[in-house]
Amino acid sequence: MTSKALTLLALLLGAATVAQAAPAIVRTGAPTAPIAASVEVPAGSDIVYLSGMLPPVADPNAPPGTPAAYGDTTTQTVNLFKHMQAMLTEKGLTLGDVVMMRIYMVGDPAKDGRMDFAGMMAGYKQFFGTPDQPNKPARSTVQVAGLAAPGPSMEIEVTAARPPK
Repeated sequence: MTSKALTLLALLLGAATVAQAAPAIVRTGAPTAPIAASVEVPAGSDIVYLSGMLPPVADPNAPPGTPAAYGDTTTQTVNLFKHMQAMLTEKGLTLGDVVMMRIYMVGDPAKDGRMDFAGMMAGYKQFFGTPDQPNKPARSTVQVAGLAAPGPSMEIEVTAARPPK
């Protein structure tokens, strides 16, 4: 075989390898936005759903079922994401694999009955869209009348995806 033929063969094999690369999860939206405008998950991906979770108790000395037991909104958010991270790790995933998030928050009496969105965002931004973990999920955040248990100000559920290899 001539060197031109070998070069052509190498180029064709390289192109075939590129064409067969595993599809990636595609996130769109403004780079400065805290969430993705859309997330496209390729066919054949493993999908993991984490049920809605309440934050763990932050202060075991506080009266059970009171907001003081769970901490402020930022503390609750951080503790919830740490708990979710541990659950995702068991599945071989990270918070960077989260593609969809739903946050349910009750009103805060100190904020005239409105949810503490700023407090939640202060915790959220520690885990998503950071230099160490730049991926951002699509997300909804809504205020609800109540949660399954008294005391916490939020419940979060996520969907994570692992693209095919």
